[in-house]
Amino acid sequence: MAKLLTIQGGKPLEGSVRVRGAKNLVPKAMVASLLGSEPSKLRNVPEIKDVEIVTNLLTIHGVTVDVEPETGDLTLDPRQMRNAEHSEIDTHAGDSRIPILFCGPLMHKNGEAFIPDLGGCRIGDRPIDYHLEVLRTFGAVVDKQVTGIHITAPKGLKGAKLDLPYPSVGATEQVLLTAVMAEGITELKNAAVEPEIHDLIAILQQMGAIISVNTDRTIRIEGVDRLSGFRHRAIPDRNESASWASAALVTRGDIYVHGAAQRDLTAFLNTYRKIGGEFEVDDDGIRFWHAGDPLKPLVLETDVHPGFMTDWQQPMVVALTQAHGVSIVHETVYENRFGFTEALKRMGASIQLHRECLGSNPCRFGQRNFLHSAVISGPSELKGTDIDVPDLRGGFSHLIAALAAQGTSRVTGIEIINRGYERFIDKIAGLGADVEMTGR
Repeated sequence: MAKLLTIQGGKPLEGSVRVRGAKNLVPKAMVASLLGSEPSKLRNVPEIKDVEIVTNLLTIHGVTVDVEPETGDLTLDPRQMRNAEHSEIDTHAGDSRIPILFCGPLMHKNGEAFIPDLGGCRIGDRPIDYHLEVLRTFGAVVDKQVTGIHITAPKGLKGAKLDLPYPSVGATEQVLLTAVMAEGITELKNAAVEPEIHDLIAILQQMGAIISVNTDRTIRIEGVDRLSGFRHRAIPDRNESASWASAALVTRGDIYVHGAAQRDLTAFLNTYRKIGGEFEVDDDGIRFWHAGDPLKPLVLETDVHPGFMTDWQQPMVVALTQAHGVSIVHETVYENRFGFTEALKRMGASIQLHRECLGSNPCRFGQRNFLHSAVISGPSELKGTDIDVPDLRGGFSHLIAALAAQGTSRVTGIEIINRGYERFIDKIAGLGADVEMTGR
């Protein structure tokens, strides 16, 4: 019997939650430990599915991973690193894009890398091809086989000049993890500069890498022959922090988020205040609450950092269903991120999707027939319904809507939410929600 989460909505969420290290940093930091000649220690690690997947992948490559659950500390020892069996890699790859980031470190340390046939259902053809093209630029030879992709560098990996057509986080991570031990100098233009990228750079610098970041999104890496281990505390998960903030707003609640960091939430906090939410910052976290007055509509565009993150968009759309007036949201990062709104419409939300760029700036999706703009009219009275979770952020947004809705919602597919939200059911129950989990 599949897991089923039953939610009796309509109660304000009140209390406190704690967020640990960022999902968008921690798995990549774990991969970086492969490059070291000594053990590394990563602190503040959350108990999420992506961490479990990477732990399994590291283990089959001979890395010893020790965890301290209470503190969220991981010790990663790569000194007995080896090649893994192809079948083992395929078994542990899961639904994560992380295996593609193993390529650079594995080629530096083992001389080769193998990526299972992830296929479109797990990672999509375009991300695979783009990562492979980046690796070819460093001198990698890619051999596509029936069971997967075998990658070697018979002449070694050499520094390269790259100019990204879009500041992709994944491509920037791939370049960093490959360039730090490639021979010569690598220059990456139009790089992603998200806080998680800067935190990964800080980790690599601790290990002995030489990396500089210019104000024009250019990253310069001087390759070195050897890297040591690192000792690092992961930055807090700004996406989870923003999700709890939106939950407080939608349910007319009051939530203190231990570990939330103002610095990396600037664009979100500005928007939160404009719509009518309130927040209070102290040394340990941020308190978020509904100020009591009617929520205000707004025009919102997602963007790469330092803009409004695409991962903040979906929870915020739920909040905008409760604003008095018409809001417009223009998604410029992912072309198909509004699929989650179908469930919201079944709950009573008034949302229309458009192919046109409805924001102030045309984006790369405007001529490609994608439904990437949303017009939201509110306030809408949400009613409980049956929901099947489509993706990580969309799934948590559905939870927020169900918690605010009148009546009962039955949610399936919640395992996806475990990829990025630690013990989320315990947390919402601790905030006073009426929830029940059945199945296994």
